[in-house]
Amino acid sequence: MDSLLLILPVLLFSIVLHEVAHAWVALREGDDTAERMGRITLNPIPHLDPVGSVLVPVVLTVLGSGFLFGWARPVPVNRANIRTGVWGDIRVSLAGIAVNLLLAVAFAAALVPVVWLTSPGGPAEVIISVGYYGVVINLLLAVFNLIPIPPLDGSHVLGHLLPGVVRGIYRSIAPLGFLLILGFFLVAPGGFSIIVRPVNFLAGILFAVFGISGRI
Repeated sequence: MDSLLLILPVLLFSIVLHEVAHAWVALREGDDTAERMGRITLNPIPHLDPVGSVLVPVVLTVLGSGFLFGWARPVPVNRANIRTGVWGDIRVSLAGIAVNLLLAVAFAAALVPVVWLTSPGGPAEVIISVGYYGVVINLLLAVFNLIPIPPLDGSHVLGHLLPGVVRGIYRSIAPLGFLLILGFFLVAPGGFSIIVRPVNFLAGILFAVFGISGRI
């Protein structure tokens, strides 16, 4: 329970910045739909989805699933308004992932003085835990959103590589996408390891680069 109290604020903060990044880049590319709907804000309420942001995480916690999974309300983007065409749409799609990767690096960097200049235990342990979760959660969000299943960010990039008719069919599964992914994670043996393994690998690289491997 104590770890959950540290994880949830970091998860919420990271998800909100992910969505704000999509909305902000969309505005720069010419589409103000998200801005008009109040999505360029750090207030988490406009970004929360009742099912994905509340119900699913709570149910997974109660069931003791061993992992937290959820999603925010997708940022509305009118691609017809994007002035820069396909590449602009791709930049909008990847903006959230880019922010999560930057946050992972920032959390890792922030851990350095705490790890090297403080004594074990006490408040330092809480700060180190928050930093660790910040790295792992943001890498998890980045890797997860690269899965090419609509409506995840990776699907928007892949969609541009598909022929028109196939692209339409592919994108039509978006309303069921999250349920398909959740079902796979819960049913397939080791399904969640598909994203956990690259997350652990990338986290290990980050901790090694900042010289804190083995100290957290």
